[in-house]
Amino acid sequence: MIIGYARTSTAEQEAGLQAQIRDLSATNCTKIFSEQVSSVAEREQLKSALDFVREGDSLVVTKLDRLARSTTHLLSLVEQLEKKGVALRILDFGGGEVDTKSPSGKMLLTVFAAMAEFERSIMLVRQREGIAAAKQAGKYKGRAPTVRRKEKEIRALKAAGVGASEIARQLGIGRASVYRMLCQIEDRGAAS
Repeated sequence: MIIGYARTSTAEQEAGLQAQIRDLSATNCTKIFSEQVSSVAEREQLKSALDFVREGDSLVVTKLDRLARSTTHLLSLVEQLEKKGVALRILDFGGGEVDTKSPSGKMLLTVFAAMAEFERSIMLVRQREGIAAAKQAGKYKGRAPTVRRKEKEIRALKAAGVGASEIARQLGIGRASVYRMLCQIEDRGAAS
């Protein structure tokens, strides 16, 4: 049986998720598990896929980064699959496809995972250095908090009698953030 797993980090990446599902369907996956969650969060659908696969099955993903967050994590997943007698196939792997059924496929997977992790750590170092330099030059202010940018809309909806939960839903922000902003607005009003 061929089982697929698709993942994007956020709900805004719906097109990316649909593209993965399309590619997995093209490989004749019998069942596809998909989710929109960060790789560092609890991934219920990945857990379900790992529980579902049986000896002789193949777990298929479109790209390595859709499955594992680090070399250690990848190797742990591969070991878990091997214990169950399940192969891992990655469709887009440096221009080709890799399958852990073969020793060369497993070796390639390990090398590429280590390189990807190295690239990511280098990118994060450069990013931190760039942010530090921008802060020192007074050019980095950081991202404006979403709720502060929506303060006028929150005020207007509250004035119209809309409750905090509905405000959060309409504006696509957390309910707790709406409550915090409403408290700040009340505190400023009381201080005036």
